[in-house]
Amino acid sequence: MNTGRKLTLTLAAVAAMGLAAGSALAEKAYGPGVTDTSIKLGNTNPYSGPAAAYGTIGKAIAAYFDKVNKEGGINGRTIEFISLDDGYSPPKTKEQTRKLVEQEEVLAIFQGLGTPTNSAIHKYMNKKKVPQLFVATGATKWGDPENYPWTMGWQPSYQTEGQLFGAYILENVKDPKIAILFQNDDYGKDYVTGLRMKLGDKADSMIVAEESYEVADPTINSQIIKLKDSGANVFFNVSTPKFAAQAIKKVRELNWDPVFLNNSVSNTVGSVYKPAGLENSKGIISLLYYMDPTSPDTKKTEGYKKWNAWMDEYQPDGDKLSSFNVYGYLVAQTMVQVIKQAGDNLTRENLMKEAANLNMEMDMFLPGVNIETSPTDFYPIEKMMPVQFNGDGFTPLGNVVSAN
Repeated sequence: MNTGRKLTLTLAAVAAMGLAAGSALAEKAYGPGVTDTSIKLGNTNPYSGPAAAYGTIGKAIAAYFDKVNKEGGINGRTIEFISLDDGYSPPKTKEQTRKLVEQEEVLAIFQGLGTPTNSAIHKYMNKKKVPQLFVATGATKWGDPENYPWTMGWQPSYQTEGQLFGAYILENVKDPKIAILFQNDDYGKDYVTGLRMKLGDKADSMIVAEESYEVADPTINSQIIKLKDSGANVFFNVSTPKFAAQAIKKVRELNWDPVFLNNSVSNTVGSVYKPAGLENSKGIISLLYYMDPTSPDTKKTEGYKKWNAWMDEYQPDGDKLSSFNVYGYLVAQTMVQVIKQAGDNLTRENLMKEAANLNMEMDMFLPGVNIETSPTDFYPIEKMMPVQFNGDGFTPLGNVVSAN
């Protein structure tokens, strides 16, 4: 009588063991570029060409992953970060991205830099169903999960920033006459759209001049002269670091003294204000969402002490005046969090699922700024603070605000 019962129990135990083994095996799911010991991430960055100043970001990300790998990786896996130079040239971006996806077989493209360059691979990445994660550009198009579910931005959108600049003008400038310099692509146009949205029916009367430039242009001096001649008392600069430094120099050379608004893309001491001249850059107003590494107040924080220690050990030749080294540090942390949340389910599909399931704060963010995403919200950061450059660092002009 007991024999039959024992046999039943034994079979049940074997079945349970089989289910447990199957469950354990099912817990590990890998996409391309993933093994038990490593994860391949691809990246394109302009280490050469007109936007080479941004190469600092790629180097900072690599340095942060060096830290992660030295400390044992993520869930036992090290990150193999393959970052290729695209010279800020869309055709080159296409070529390098295909190499990363089809030859290197990376799990995802992470932090590819630039609006025109990411636009060149936008459809390709979504057709291939490869994550195009936390792109280094604030174009509004990166937050469209319904039509482009494999692409997500990271920084505040350019339209959001344009709206915040519009709010600043309306609140602080009497009888504004606005002149705008912008890059002639989605990046530049998004800022102008955001500004116009906030100004509303006053936009056409307040904006007295607009001049665009092309990435391949050698200088923007002629555009600045035209903008100054418009009689504007507000100058809204929407340009990348090389042209932003030129604009600052030319504005001062012409003895033009408008309220100078500078987009966050070029709001960095080391790569813009120092080359343009710290004295020339005094008074420029911009928007920040992370701490200014040059500020005495920032240097008192625990977040800065951690960042500074990381710079000393992993980025010893890096410029501590460059906010791009803060940016790279923060966006790399965001990617690490996504991989942590994914656990052993490291498929491309699950990586996107976890990227759309973030709620986190980081110690080099300004108080009140956080990262929050959902399956319908692909805009991770949506708050910023108005600041003014004082020749050494940035003075807050108000609290952290949201365009919403």
